[in-house]
Amino acid sequence: MAALICGSLAYDTVMVYPGRFRDHILADRIHMLNVSFMVPTLRRYFGGCAGNIAYNLRLLGAEGHAMGAVGHDFRPYQEWLDFNGMSSRYLRVIEDEYTAQAYITTDLDDNQITAFHPGAMNHSHLLGVPAGAGISIGILAPDGREGMVVHAAQFARAGIPFVFDPGQALPLFGGQELEAFVDQASWVTVNDYEGQLLQERTGLSTGELASRVRAYIVTRGAEGSLIHAGSRTIEVPVVHAAQVVDPTGCGDAYRAGLLYGLMRGIDWETTGRIASLLGSIKIANVGTQHHKFSQEEFKDQFHAAFNYRLD
Repeated sequence: MAALICGSLAYDTVMVYPGRFRDHILADRIHMLNVSFMVPTLRRYFGGCAGNIAYNLRLLGAEGHAMGAVGHDFRPYQEWLDFNGMSSRYLRVIEDEYTAQAYITTDLDDNQITAFHPGAMNHSHLLGVPAGAGISIGILAPDGREGMVVHAAQFARAGIPFVFDPGQALPLFGGQELEAFVDQASWVTVNDYEGQLLQERTGLSTGELASRVRAYIVTRGAEGSLIHAGSRTIEVPVVHAAQVVDPTGCGDAYRAGLLYGLMRGIDWETTGRIASLLGSIKIANVGTQHHKFSQEEFKDQFHAAFNYRLD
């Protein structure tokens, strides 16, 4: 059983400004904004939703294939995938584009200024969901707009159940388009803000969205998550991290946990807890793909958090 993870692969360049943006952005001058911030701390990470989800799924011991378009500068990321034993079977290099890149500057109040260059990601529609290749489940994570539309339809035609995870791509679509995604998907997952936006754009309530899929999952940060499955609403507790270091990629870690539970046929209560623990492990580490654990270590942490063991 293998999962196909459709979404972005990107370089994340993270800079920390040891001050506060508010001290340099004047409210009565934002119409002629021209500011510069000295950033003594800079780190570059391998990221993107598909890469992050695939990385976490690999840690859990499940087979997952990231599918996405990357640029001519992808070699360092490719070497990282190879080093971690991750699949690149469904990646395509677009030679005249850069790999998608996010440039993030954070201040002491955790405010962020981000510039995102999609680059090769805009060509993701050139890749196709492989039917008959042993793919049993998929996830449609944020990607190029056209690629998301095409891949949802291909999953549906191939009869491959998939998770719709619109994430930061949600604002790209109107209500009818989002409703079409929901109707093609088997599961939908959003955070609480995305859930409100999804409901506003589709005109569908939480109950109506849940009735159209096998489960509708809403993450709520420090308040845990809710899984609406059939007539049940399951409250999943948050796992408090040893330290809160970097929230970037926590949502992707959570989604990897969902995929793992679905691939293993695990009940929703346990699946949600696996996802919650993964998010907690990630937030205690810098970067989206630098946390590590063995499968036995994960089981031990699960037992410590929830007082029962994973099989």
